[in-house]
Amino acid sequence: MAKNLVIVGAQWGDEGKGKIVDILTDSADVVVRFQGGNNAGHTVIVGEEKFIFHLLPSGILHPGKTCVIGDGVVVDPEVLLGEIEVLKKRGIFRPQDLLISKNAHLIMPYHKRLDVARERLRGANKIGTTGRGIGPAYEDKAARCGIRCGDLLNEADFRAKLKQNLLEKNHYIKTVFHEAGFEIHEIYHDYMRFAAIMEPFIENTSKFLDTAMRSGKNILFEGAQGTLLDVDHGTYPYVTSSNTMAGAASTGSGIGPSRIDAVIGVTKAYSTRVGEGPFPTELKGDEADRLREQGCEYGATTGRPRRCGWFDAVAAGYAARVNGMDGLVITKLDVLDNLDKLQICTAYRLDGKLIDDFPTDSNILSRCEPVYEEFDGWRRSSKGAKSFDDLPKGARAYIKRLAELTGVEPYIISVGANRKEAIILKDPFK
Repeated sequence: MAKNLVIVGAQWGDEGKGKIVDILTDSADVVVRFQGGNNAGHTVIVGEEKFIFHLLPSGILHPGKTCVIGDGVVVDPEVLLGEIEVLKKRGIFRPQDLLISKNAHLIMPYHKRLDVARERLRGANKIGTTGRGIGPAYEDKAARCGIRCGDLLNEADFRAKLKQNLLEKNHYIKTVFHEAGFEIHEIYHDYMRFAAIMEPFIENTSKFLDTAMRSGKNILFEGAQGTLLDVDHGTYPYVTSSNTMAGAASTGSGIGPSRIDAVIGVTKAYSTRVGEGPFPTELKGDEADRLREQGCEYGATTGRPRRCGWFDAVAAGYAARVNGMDGLVITKLDVLDNLDKLQICTAYRLDGKLIDDFPTDSNILSRCEPVYEEFDGWRRSSKGAKSFDDLPKGARAYIKRLAELTGVEPYIISVGANRKEAIILKDPFK
């Protein structure tokens, strides 16, 4: 029986979803990216080769699997075509394997300029945006003045919408930020050049997915960022500009929610966060540096060092609840191999009282102190483990405790960066 699975991040993003999507694509026929933009970076390591994807679904490395960029994604054409060109040079890209929703919105040059200028204006109150124009693109989508991929196929419509938008954007950029505006002909010619290349990929992907489901195809929906960065359910305002949770797989791809069969959450064996915002279990000093270096915790999109901390079971339990998770993937267990002691946050202390629910109000979360449960480290390598029983005894106990605290059954345990370094406890497609 065919299945439709959603993969989401259970933390603040960077959980290793790219590798997990790459692994599960073996059993999938279609892989769908359903939200976000090129502010996300999914890393896949195959042998000695490293691939970083910002817009292309991570399943693109598997020939014969259809990869879909869905309605809920905001697309920077220059970035997308750059990714395609890299794969072409490596002899991997197959044009017949990619589809782009005609309803996906375009990131325009003025979106990027606005993004950077606003962040600069915020000063000490900055959000930590990547400056890629994602937020302003979603703003235009909500304001009903966005330009979509389908508009690239009609030159007259595209030019008219661009002209109308530039009247407002140029005025705003010049008067508020005192920066130069944009000339319509420069953007128009660049995007018509993009259109000539993208046209074969653009179609009604909602209809395509419906047909694929009816014909018994396995479909994997790939989320970007993580639950705690969701614009409605994350640590607002230190969030991304889209819905990152499992529910967005439906709205971001044009299929009904009843057609989702299972939700799989991906979490690291510890916690990380990029950018600003509260992070209760964050470590400082040498402890944080050791974890960062051991885990190579630098952003795939920005290169920024990630903030590192102990596993937060309060946050993970919240993510499990709001996503309706059926299974859990735990990544980077091997990063903890050489530690003498580990901590798991099991509750928060807020104004002297214990709480076990995750507050999404950033002002409240910033006042929360973690309450820890201490674990002995296993001081043995978990890399190379092929089964759960191959893992060190302490690592097995740690995994079991994470499952108890989150209330979600572990499906996969990642013990290295390579696609083969993973223990499959339960195949979600079976």
